[in-house]
Amino acid sequence: MSRKYDAKTLAAAAQLLYEIFMRRLGKGWCWLVLLLPLAAAAQIDPVKRDLIQFGYNQPLEGQSPLAAYAFYYHNDPEFLRTNQTLRLALAPVYLDSELGFNHALGANTDFAVGLAGGGFADSYNEVDAGNFIKAESFNGDGGEISTSIYHLINPGDLIPLNFLLRGTAHYSAYERNDTTAKNFQVPNNDTSYSVRTGLRWGGIEPTLFPALAMEVSIWYEGYFRANPCTYGFDHDRAVEPSAHQFWSAAALSYTLPDSQQNFFAQLVGGTTVNADRLSAYRIGGFLPLVAEYPLTLPGYYFHEFSARQCVLLDTSYLLPIAPNQRWNLNFNAATAVIDYLPGTGQAGSSDSGAGAGILYRAPSDQFRWMVSYEYGFNAIRDGERGASSITFLLQIDLEKPHGRRFNPSQPDRWRGWNWLVGR
Repeated sequence: MSRKYDAKTLAAAAQLLYEIFMRRLGKGWCWLVLLLPLAAAAQIDPVKRDLIQFGYNQPLEGQSPLAAYAFYYHNDPEFLRTNQTLRLALAPVYLDSELGFNHALGANTDFAVGLAGGGFADSYNEVDAGNFIKAESFNGDGGEISTSIYHLINPGDLIPLNFLLRGTAHYSAYERNDTTAKNFQVPNNDTSYSVRTGLRWGGIEPTLFPALAMEVSIWYEGYFRANPCTYGFDHDRAVEPSAHQFWSAAALSYTLPDSQQNFFAQLVGGTTVNADRLSAYRIGGFLPLVAEYPLTLPGYYFHEFSARQCVLLDTSYLLPIAPNQRWNLNFNAATAVIDYLPGTGQAGSSDSGAGAGILYRAPSDQFRWMVSYEYGFNAIRDGERGASSITFLLQIDLEKPHGRRFNPSQPDRWRGWNWLVGR
């Protein structure tokens, strides 16, 4: 944003929060990119970056929607001029970009213009009671333009407090795919307008298991549709004229200096007014970088649940098992209380999952990969509870290692994979 906070400052902030926490509770990259989570943060990223992230989640029971992300993120803080920042994210069938102007509206206020568009970004997959319903799923393509204001509220403070105001105009074009039922009417093509605003104190870097990070944030996003409609079988479901999301998040990641054990926890809660299938919270799967606030549930299908409101706690623990700390054991667990959108849930409002895996980090930390196994305790498969999945995660940092703050943003620009592999 308007002021750069270096690694030492953020490390000190995380250290301070950790010590407060412990005193209270006691001791202790043909495919360069295939899928794209949209990367538009709550502040202009001040760091030069070239990142490749890839993740794939494969259920071992049942048939699920594709669960994967991949993106190449390029950020140039001195694009053309020293006060301009270009953010560019690429996928084979999708492009997302933003040009930011530092101090355009004052010493601590930046302005940005964004442009994005491509195929499959607005696709929808229907899942109900553990069943992926292909006949009720459909493709969606689209494009959008946005303007954003980023304001640093507390210049000079140890932890930055940023305000975001963004307006977006988005056009969506829906169509059947090869498996959509012939008598299923897809939604009408539509232009929607949205406004997002919120406060973020701190932030999280877009890396697997960031060493030091903290965040407390609160958000509102409203969607206003120019062409609301009914669709489905005999028009049995609706795209509401407007929908309003309210959510908050708190997260802390800390690495013990000597042993390099890493602890991470994130709590996210949200509610929606006038929720429909295209505006509900989507929960499930273990893909930690698929979204700004990934609602992960290990062992479940990706986006298995649609929620009007939810509270989710996600935790992980990394334990080095070799003297050089290149090899690590990873343990993760998550639990959620969910108010399902009617027609998209299952019996019981509480869902939990856990997993374990192996993480490898190159000596320079420019390369990481992880393989893990997850189990969803409450997932329904063939009428019984319990489901397994495996996950592969890869991270390549083309820049030199750094520990600075960055925040990826809204998810789900990943569906180009479906086109590439014929799904």
